[in-house]
Amino acid sequence: MQALTCAIHAQRERSSQFQPHARSLQQRHVQPYQTQMMTILEAFKEYHDKTCIRFRPYEKGDTNWIIIKGNYTGCWSSVGRRQGGQVLNLNTPRCVSHGIIVHELLHALGFYHQQSSTERDEYVKINWENILDGHAHNFNKYARTHITNFGIEYDYLSVMHYSSKAFTKNGKPTIEPLDPYASLGQRRGLSKKDISKLNEMYQDDCNVDYLFSFDRFGSYLDEILEYFQNSLFSRNRPYDEGTKNVKN
Repeated sequence: MQALTCAIHAQRERSSQFQPHARSLQQRHVQPYQTQMMTILEAFKEYHDKTCIRFRPYEKGDTNWIIIKGNYTGCWSSVGRRQGGQVLNLNTPRCVSHGIIVHELLHALGFYHQQSSTERDEYVKINWENILDGHAHNFNKYARTHITNFGIEYDYLSVMHYSSKAFTKNGKPTIEPLDPYASLGQRRGLSKKDISKLNEMYQDDCNVDYLFSFDRFGSYLDEILEYFQNSLFSRNRPYDEGTKNVKN
């Protein structure tokens, strides 16, 4: 998949930052496919339809941007904004699905995994003995001084929540809900609470007109589609590597 570069409208440094766990990066060339680009753009559309976040093509003079690439192993992004160009990697074909793209974009916008929230022990049990060796860090819990839930209750169905057997080494659950009727995680798209948290995080940048004016933004996605179809699907374009900080 060829690199796709975009900027985020209404982005702010509202989340805490940390140095992500290092992982090995294996470079390889993957041919771009129009269907993969369209899948990415449909993920953008979900944000445009449901939140005040707007993705647009990179323009000369932008100081911060995301480079979506597919030539490293895995699906990953830094958490929150990094100065300059930051890489969001979607290794093909596994990572190029709607829910995974929405998940990684939410990392870039400042979200950690739901099960890393401060209050998670009130909602789930972590079975450390079932976690694959070397992957326990994925289940770290962060203090209130590091992250916030914006006053919104824990979300079992967040697109940022792991499934019950994520990183299992023996087929047994690594996460169990304390609510016996709860299901853990999904990769269909933003949950209602994901949307509420994101709009709360960026509320200072989003007024009512900005968030709800169809006339102003109704054709915005069409412009993006036309831009990327003309500039990316028709020819190769060189891009800098950008940052190699990663987040599982």
